[in-house]
Amino acid sequence: MTSSIAPSPSSSPAHPVLAEVVRSGFTEGHHRGSLVVLAADGSVELALGAPAAPVFPRSSNKPMQAAAILRAGLDLSGERLALAAASHSGEDFHLDLVRTMLAEHGLKPDDLQTPPDLPLDPVQAETYLAAGGVREPITMNCSGKHAAMLAVCVRNGWDTATYLDPSHPLQRLVGEVVAESAGEPVAALGTDGCGAPLMAIGLVGLARAFRTFVLAEPGSAERRVADAMRAHPEYVAGTRRPDTWLMREVPGTLSKMGAEAVQAVALPDGRALAFKIDDGSTRALGPVLARALGLLGVDAPVVSRIGSAPLMGGAVEVGEIRAAF
Repeated sequence: MTSSIAPSPSSSPAHPVLAEVVRSGFTEGHHRGSLVVLAADGSVELALGAPAAPVFPRSSNKPMQAAAILRAGLDLSGERLALAAASHSGEDFHLDLVRTMLAEHGLKPDDLQTPPDLPLDPVQAETYLAAGGVREPITMNCSGKHAAMLAVCVRNGWDTATYLDPSHPLQRLVGEVVAESAGEPVAALGTDGCGAPLMAIGLVGLARAFRTFVLAEPGSAERRVADAMRAHPEYVAGTRRPDTWLMREVPGTLSKMGAEAVQAVALPDGRALAFKIDDGSTRALGPVLARALGLLGVDAPVVSRIGSAPLMGGAVEVGEIRAAF
């Protein structure tokens, strides 16, 4: 049985600096955190901070949630399965497919229990607002996952009104898949920003889970999710998002970010990484991810693109956020 109260990090020693903020040659800030890199055989190749300590992976848990939906009997594939594991940008093609997925199962956008929100992508949010859009549940970045959760409830005759309750059959299955994939028990149970139950595991377990997905047998729920995400990365994130860039430009890579600056990646040979920035600052994600990918031996132009985090002084670049490990 899991606890609903996560262990407090306040009693732990300070984690190492993973990224530093350098402006005009002066280091004005630091981002601390924990990180783990796994070798192809699954052994820990690098550990910084406390990667075995439980964290809330937030949306980095979405591949496991999608696998649970498949195990529960919903036959998803292609773009639909990728969207079930998505933190989508709220672009038109995302929202159109969410509506289609709902309609295919006799559902409507009002059935979604996601909180009303604007598109996650700031460029898309400006376009949406300029066109007169308002915050809606379907626009929230988790609406694809929720549409799939509702659909599997319809398929199985489960109550759709309580699909986010931790005691719901679907959410109990999600917990089982998370623990099984991570190779460790769920340490704490919380509520994610979208309202869905959220399971805490260590970063080592998170990296292990992503490794499990890319190495799973073809046709298994885990491999089907990994294959759909890698084949349709624009549905997992969006056209202007690092997860999309990485999965598109480094074939076979599985990548998923999570809120509060969590990231997990697995390469097709089983090498994997996971990290969390303690202060939740997403501005440090790119530089830390690029450095960790370099440690995994990923040599591709997209790594530099992901790692670029310039600091501006007026209209002039005067510094950067850079990895510090």
